[in-house]
Amino acid sequence: MRKTRKSIPKFKSESEERAFWETHDSTDYVDWSRAQQIALPNLKPSTKTISLRLPQHLLDSIKAAANARDVPYQSLIKVWLQEKLRSH
Repeated sequence: MRKTRKSIPKFKSESEERAFWETHDSTDYVDWSRAQQIALPNLKPSTKTISLRLPQHLLDSIKAAANARDVPYQSLIKVWLQEKLRSH
């Protein structure tokens, strides 16, 4: 037997919509069994700029390691941080 779906209301703002979905189950409104996976290749995770003080010898070592791998040193730092978090 097919479940009858409710209509999704019109929202005046994103905050109103957010509040609605925080208190309602989407399965009452959407048939997720018919959902299809899509790729959004142009989306990038949001980033935040930080300032990090490192001893010069440490930064030089990181830059040398990045150069040996032919990657930007900041990218290498991000990879190392992510690997450390996964293993922690």
